[in-house]
Amino acid sequence: QVTGHLDDCTCDVETIDAFNNYKLFPRLNELLESDYFRYYKVNLKKPCPFWNDSSHCGIRDCAVKPCPSEEVPDGIRSGSYKYSEEANNLAEECEEAKRLGAVDGSLSKETQQAVLQWTRHDDSSDSFCEADDIYSPDAEYVDLLLNPERYTGYKGPDAWKIWNSIYEENCFKPQNVKRPLASGRGHAFYKWLKGVCVEKRAFYKLISGLHASINIHLSARYLLQDTWSEKKWGPNVTEFQQRFDEVLTRGEGPRRLKNLYFLYLMELRALSKALPFFGRPAFQLFTGSPAHDLQVKNQLLDLLHLAKSFPLHFDENSFFAGNKKEAAKLKEEFRLHFKNISKIMDCVGCFKCRLWGKLQTQGLGTALKILFSENLIERIPESGPSYGFQLTRQEIVALFNAFGRVSTSIRELENFRNILRNRR
Repeated sequence: QVTGHLDDCTCDVETIDAFNNYKLFPRLNELLESDYFRYYKVNLKKPCPFWNDSSHCGIRDCAVKPCPSEEVPDGIRSGSYKYSEEANNLAEECEEAKRLGAVDGSLSKETQQAVLQWTRHDDSSDSFCEADDIYSPDAEYVDLLLNPERYTGYKGPDAWKIWNSIYEENCFKPQNVKRPLASGRGHAFYKWLKGVCVEKRAFYKLISGLHASINIHLSARYLLQDTWSEKKWGPNVTEFQQRFDEVLTRGEGPRRLKNLYFLYLMELRALSKALPFFGRPAFQLFTGSPAHDLQVKNQLLDLLHLAKSFPLHFDENSFFAGNKKEAAKLKEEFRLHFKNISKIMDCVGCFKCRLWGKLQTQGLGTALKILFSENLIERIPESGPSYGFQLTRQEIVALFNAFGRVSTSIRELENFRNILRNRR
């Protein structure tokens, strides 16, 4: 049932499917396997800022792979810890990490020098995310390829509390308008949503689209078999239908999937807008291997040119376009609501879910930062520093990996369509 035109856009589902599944997805996948994009630094030990919660998911698949100390290069250790004395305590850190279910901190030797070169710049006031302190002793590098997003068994009241907090307190929604999770509530919610300004409507759709994307990954990479000899992951059609079937979700499923397409368009637009920033000769994807770095930058620019060629882009010019004072106030509200959502990710009890939640909210926040910095990006000089607009390595890695998740969701959706078609 998910076909045709998308609300608040000039685009349709079929155009996105063809563009993503046959042109963009294969190239993006290849890019994300490179050293520059596969390593993400994250602090999974930050306490939840909103409620007291010391509970951690005890399920095996919630753990992010532990970091054997012999696999962590010296360059990573010195880059991760502020003081050399703390670097000597790495073995103890790893023991603690193993106990809680920690991060895979292994890096290829080629990236050792690169880590020393990845520099930090001040967090911009235009940031839409609460950034991790990547110099904290608790921050570690994760190999995203070794820690894929998939079903972990994390569900029930704890997971529900996270999403409830996001929707009920951070989507501009009045308390008396309940989102459509029980019968009879949908009509009032959508009547309210239709009546609010385009920016607030878009905010809800972006969060709903992110939620849908995550649920597609959990359904597409489900633990189908778990025996002593092997684990088998694959598509779980029943799980998918429970989350998206029109009848089982009382009409909600197709709406959620259309919001996924809306999210895709928004992030695709941000990539096309960022082309001048990445296209400068001064911009380098430094990992310490010049020939490889040049190849990856060329791949990146090819991908961005492809994104720019998309015929029916999302038009962000309708955003914050009214009275300047009101528009500035609304943009600040928008930014603070999203920043709050990025903080909620530190309350997720499953470490693997927390990792991917933090990465995807930072990626979406970076996409918003790009869209709202168009004038600054256009004024970036061909050579020399870009003082007005800057992205950290963290933001760049999150931006492309988050879009990779959304692109993968659209590709997986096609797979589920085919499976269901063949069952009829």
